[in-house]
Amino acid sequence: MKNTFLWAVCLTALLAAGCAANKTRVSAAPAASPVSTAIVTPDVSLVAKVVSVNAVGRFVVLNFPAGQLPKPEATMFLYRAGLKVAEIKITGPQDGNNTVGDIVSGDAAAGDNVRDQ
Repeated sequence: MKNTFLWAVCLTALLAAGCAANKTRVSAAPAASPVSTAIVTPDVSLVAKVVSVNAVGRFVVLNFPAGQLPKPEATMFLYRAGLKVAEIKITGPQDGNNTVGDIVSGDAAAGDNVRDQ
């Protein structure tokens, strides 16, 4: 009788320990990572480089990647070392990947980056 009682107590203790261990694992599950819910969208902004500047005529010649020329009358911005230095308006004409824009404000230099934002 003592052996049966001892076995019953041991079995109950093992079962209780197993249930407690499972509860700990469930409650310690890591939260969802914020990276897994990030939405990635492609950057479709237009970018170009200033090829040449005519300071007297206040216009620039811009070189765009193939197939990404802006529409005429579009407003774009020139950046030098990450700072906005000028605003231009695309006037044309277009020749291949090159087009012309009038300087609306600021000053431009060859090598400036051009963006539509």
